[in-house]
Order: sequence, then structure tokens, then C-alpha cells
Amino acid sequence: ASIVRSCRKIIAVGRNYAEHAAELGNRVPTEPVIFMKPASSLLLEGSGPIRLPPNADEIHHEVELAVVIGKRLSGTAVTDEEAMAAVAGYTLALDMTDRKMQDRLKSGGLPWTLAKCFDTSCPISAMDPPITPDAIGPDTRLWLRVNDQDRQSGQLKQMLFPVPRLLAFVARSAISMEPGDILLTGTPAGVGPVRSGDVIRAGIDRLLEMTFSVA
Repeated sequence: ASIVRSCRKIIAVGRNYAEHAAELGNRVPTEPVIFMKPASSLLLEGSGPIRLPPNADEIHHEVELAVVIGKRLSGTAVTDEEAMAAVAGYTLALDMTDRKMQDRLKSGGLPWTLAKCFDTSCPISAMDPPITPDAIGPDTRLWLRVNDQDRQSGQLKQMLFPVPRLLAFVARSAISMEPGDILLTGTPAGVGPVRSGDVIRAGIDRLLEMTFSVA
């Protein structure tokens, strides 16, 4: 619960897995694609269901490794190693996305805010304290199932930009991160729609598992 209480912002990374970029028809980026979700979008596991926004007809799941910041990360000359020293640990989150809304916004060259920032659009594991960084490696797998059907599976080594580089990129962009802030690191391929009544289960290998229902 401390994550939700202290989080002031969520920095999210788009298109960080090449196969996911391809499945949405996006080019593979040459540097991290950054957007934000508000702390009000957080939904701690066990505190209620994911609520679909009114009039939304295609909400997609995106499972992501979440990095929890433990101490202030700031400075335009931060190295990857210095950035990792600010990490408290890892947990798991979902970046729920109004896909049709996002497509409309993208086609008009507009920000993704309305598609990404609705209440309960960032379900997050209740595990506290989070997983220590040394428990995670390149072969660590993220997975997600909807109603016990496999949807997403990907290893961290498939990330285009690994966690240290992402953190340093944010800091070098003059965006400070504070204790409790969260970095979402992108989603592997296999995103798809959820509907009211669905049950989402997701995990980081066997280290962590979480379950959310969709209202």
C-alpha cells in the first residue's frame, strides 16, 4: 500500500518491445517513447475491480514490469549505474489503454492522455516490499492471462531499452523522479481487449502473481 500512498507520478514507456510495436503498426523507436499516467490511475490489487470508462468499446490490457523509485533521481548527467542506485525494487502493473481512443488521437497527432489516464487504468501488485533488482534477470518472463487463456508472454531481454537506460534517459531529460514514483517499462506482444466480467491474471515468472476483475 505504501506505493500508492507515496506515488506522485507514473512515467511510462511505449513501444519498448519490437513485436508489440509491430502488432500495432508502429515503427520501432530509436530512443525511448515517454508518456505519463497520473497517480490517480493507480489501482492497488485487492482494492476493487478495473472499471471501464463510459462509452469505451475497446480497452486493452498491457502487462508491464514496474520500477519503484526509492530515492530521488535527478540530474542531466546521470549514468545508467547511478540511475539504478535510485531503484527500490520491481513490481508488476498493467497499462490499461482505450485502444480506439488512442488510435483516433494518434491519427490526429494528439497526446494519448484520454486513452491512458482514466481511473483504474494502472492496476498494480500489492506486493510490498517490491522484488529486489537482483532477483530479476534477462530471461525473466512477464505473462498475462484473461479468463485462464494465455494472452501475453515476453522476456525482459526483449526490451529495446533496458531499465538502467530508461531511468537515465528520464533523468537526462530533466524529469526528476521522487521516492514512490513508478516507471512502467513497456509491454510485450499479445495485447488485446477485455470486457466486463473478465478476470485478468498476470505475473513475473513465479516471483509474483496478481489478479484483477473487470467491472
